[in-house]
Amino acid sequence: MDTCNRRRFLSISAGLLATGAIAPLGFSDPSRPHPTALRRLGNTGLECSYLGIGTGIRGQSFNITDQTLNLTGEEFITLLEHAYAQGITYFDMADRYGSHHFMRVAMKRSIPREKVMLLSKVWFREADAVRKDLERMRRELDTDCIDAVLLHCLRQGEDNWPESLRPAMDVLEEAKEKGHIRAHGISSHNLIALQRAADEPWCDLVLARINPFGVHMDGSVEEVTDALEKIHRAGKGILGMKILGEGDPKVLEKMDESLRFVMDLNTVDAITIGFMNPGQLDEVFAAISRQAEG
Repeated sequence: MDTCNRRRFLSISAGLLATGAIAPLGFSDPSRPHPTALRRLGNTGLECSYLGIGTGIRGQSFNITDQTLNLTGEEFITLLEHAYAQGITYFDMADRYGSHHFMRVAMKRSIPREKVMLLSKVWFREADAVRKDLERMRRELDTDCIDAVLLHCLRQGEDNWPESLRPAMDVLEEAKEKGHIRAHGISSHNLIALQRAADEPWCDLVLARINPFGVHMDGSVEEVTDALEKIHRAGKGILGMKILGEGDPKVLEKMDESLRFVMDLNTVDAITIGFMNPGQLDEVFAAISRQAEG
């Protein structure tokens, strides 16, 4: 296992600069970023490519997603390797997705652990369960440190998560102090839960649903963009998901419009999009590049 430390993490930016894999836009530049532009996630100290690859398309239950149902293990691993070869350094996972094994194999084969940001999520809310799951997740990924770990899918009935989930939050804070993770935060499926992140000191990072059409979002476009602005001003890192409405055909038809909208918000540090094959990834990669260059 490798140790997560500042020197190792900073080598990500040095390595990408040396290989030319990042565009010269700097950190979280307000202009539209290239998909491999190195982005700083708020005040977390974490950095990653603007485009990240999601590993849990339409998660239905533990280990059941479109990817695990329809891809062979080799196809999944090859997809992850292709993402890295394209310059993507943000890999979005979750305990519920069952994707840790595939990422571990991809890192053993061709993806250098020290060159990527690993984000995962814990599903259960009880402190003991979070502690046990986090230890298992580190073993599954064969790494001493998972860069970011989020409380997965805050939903209806969890408006008061800063109070009700404090024991689980304390476990993640302890893990951060031990160097087992570098940042913690939430993945939101609830508008009030999202809004509360701005004023919660514990929250380093937010994964939020955002697109210009309100498809699969926590609230209206105006409500969500207002919440993201406040979270951004508070110095939290913001990761965007559901940029393409979870593959909604009407959103896919307007891919460029959706990408342009999110890129122009200047509050979303990086985005995660799930793919079923390298061709889909390349299509989105090209679309983001068009917006960055246009």
